[in-house]
Amino acid sequence: MRRARRQEGQALLEAALVIPLLLLIAVGIFEFGRAYQTWQILTNAAREGARLAVVPNPDPVVVENRVRQYMRDGHLPSAAITAASVAIDRTATITVTGTGGPVNVSASQVTINYPFDFVVLRPVARLMSGNINGPISIQASAIMRNEM
Repeated sequence: MRRARRQEGQALLEAALVIPLLLLIAVGIFEFGRAYQTWQILTNAAREGARLAVVPNPDPVVVENRVRQYMRDGHLPSAAITAASVAIDRTATITVTGTGGPVNVSASQVTINYPFDFVVLRPVARLMSGNINGPISIQASAIMRNEM
């Protein structure tokens, strides 16, 4: 009877059950923080591109090069920067409210589609479900009124 009530291995068993869950939560926080930081860099890169695209007769190559340079300055991986797509649309419209009421004006929109790869979470998710392959796409865009 006394042998059945001993609890010498209880703490070890509890630790074995809880530590993997705590590590998964900690890694999840790290990975989603990295994804959020990447999205912030992409949003700012799209803004930089939109600033260059709003001038009269912009050079699309200059706009795209500036966007990619901003991503490099944000220390994003070179392979992902090369794989990212940058779309420049000078025919967008936005509504601006002035003294005469709302008016539609021409605008430029820069959209970035960036392949983001989770370092730790994707392999863990693949172990559990088996059907998560490749990077996910993060999209960021900025739209600004064209200069006259």
